[in-house]
Amino acid sequence: MNIAVLGLGAMGLPMATWLGQSFPVTAFDIAEARVQLATDSGVTCRPSAREACDGADIVLVAVRNQAQLEELLYGEAGIVPALSRGAAIILTSTVGIQAVETVAARLQQDGIGLADAPVSGGPARAGKGDLLVTVGAYPAVYEHCRPVLEAMASNLVWVGEAPGKGQCMKTVNQLLCGVHIAAAAEAMALAGELGLDQTKALEALMSGAAASFMLGDRGPRAIQAYAGEDAEVKSRLDIFVKDMGIVTSAAKSVGMPVPVAAAAEQLYLQGLANGQGAMDDSSVIRLVTPKKG
Repeated sequence: MNIAVLGLGAMGLPMATWLGQSFPVTAFDIAEARVQLATDSGVTCRPSAREACDGADIVLVAVRNQAQLEELLYGEAGIVPALSRGAAIILTSTVGIQAVETVAARLQQDGIGLADAPVSGGPARAGKGDLLVTVGAYPAVYEHCRPVLEAMASNLVWVGEAPGKGQCMKTVNQLLCGVHIAAAAEAMALAGELGLDQTKALEALMSGAAASFMLGDRGPRAIQAYAGEDAEVKSRLDIFVKDMGIVTSAAKSVGMPVPVAAAAEQLYLQGLANGQGAMDDSSVIRLVTPKKG
């Protein structure tokens, strides 16, 4: 089974590297620096997305948003004309429910399957096949993609028999993740303002009922940001501007209030307006302690 990986960002590159241990993988990214990193990691890269898809049975797509997805598939240099009927796309990105449903219908007309398979877990886990992957796909497409999905995931959940359901599940996931990051930032900021050793406070919190993955993962970088340092960017703040926008839009579509998620969304929007979009999302701590920023 030949796999093309398109998009070698924070998640795409470790997924390509991991899958390359079990499958023939070719890859592409528009950023030369990411292509060089992939090549240095042993991934075979091609000069264009279409060339990377030559002979591919499955195309794993890791793009940032809906606009990038549509351009990749159906833009001037779109890959759909290069794909054989019966091939399938595994979409690992969070782009929104309606966007996926629309793209899936168009791909079906072209004889291409779509596994709506957003991933969660972060780059380190992506590089070990240790992701949570929630999939919405028609049964035949799911079975076709299953060997690759199983290689990517330590927890693979088929949440619905149609594209879009994976996005539904990821939307719920991102509600919690976005709120947890914001809450972790506030907690670490309060610890600092109260004169506590933040590192010791984080260790104590992680041993009790207040622990969360986001607190443990973002906490150390939030402490750096609180001190005025620029922490390593592992997850950009502007990604959660997008994701929390998807969350609140989905909630509005079903007439449901999400006051906590909406408050978190405002924090990320404030960070974007403050010029922090390309910084690590843990930098939201600076918004509640601006004198430290």
